[in-house]
Amino acid sequence: MISIGLTGGMGSGKTEASRILSDLGAEVIYADQVGHKAYLQNTETWHELVRNFGEDILQSDGEIDRRKLGTIVFSDPEQLDKLNSIVHPRMRQMLQEMLRGFSENGAKVAILEAAILIEADWLSLVDEVWTIEVPESVAVERVKIRSGLQEEDIRKRLRSQLTNEDRSKKADEVIDNSNDINELRRRIEDIWITRIKREA
Repeated sequence: MISIGLTGGMGSGKTEASRILSDLGAEVIYADQVGHKAYLQNTETWHELVRNFGEDILQSDGEIDRRKLGTIVFSDPEQLDKLNSIVHPRMRQMLQEMLRGFSENGAKVAILEAAILIEADWLSLVDEVWTIEVPESVAVERVKIRSGLQEEDIRKRLRSQLTNEDRSKKADEVIDNSNDINELRRRIEDIWITRIKREA
């Protein structure tokens, strides 16, 4: 099985790229969805987060309010480091188990979509890395439309992530997604045919 880490910043189009790869036959793991499972109420991670960040991060039903937690950590690098040191190791374990499961079930290609693939030090989980990139101005507009966040908050979150340049240094493929979905599909299909189909 070939495993590909698919990364990129907020608003870059990772999810669209993952859907295209799924259409081409790849199995896809969305790290963000796995992250939600890591946060579930009364898990070890949940207890540790409440101990470190207080009960104010909880919703009325006891679940963690990820938006409230995000407001805390994205404005304070030390708090973000604390959050990551709690959540990332648990997520890594979960992702590793899922990739192993795909391999054992005969999957040819598995995609691990993760915005924090590099920052979380998950590179060793995959065989190669593809990064999707757009200029910051494009990312801001896309995120504003889909999330309702204020521009200042979006820029703060984008700047807490790696730059396009930093990601491209670690990537086997750099995919520009400044244009429309059809152009993204053409680019990914081209890479799939030339790089993946031969090996899978």
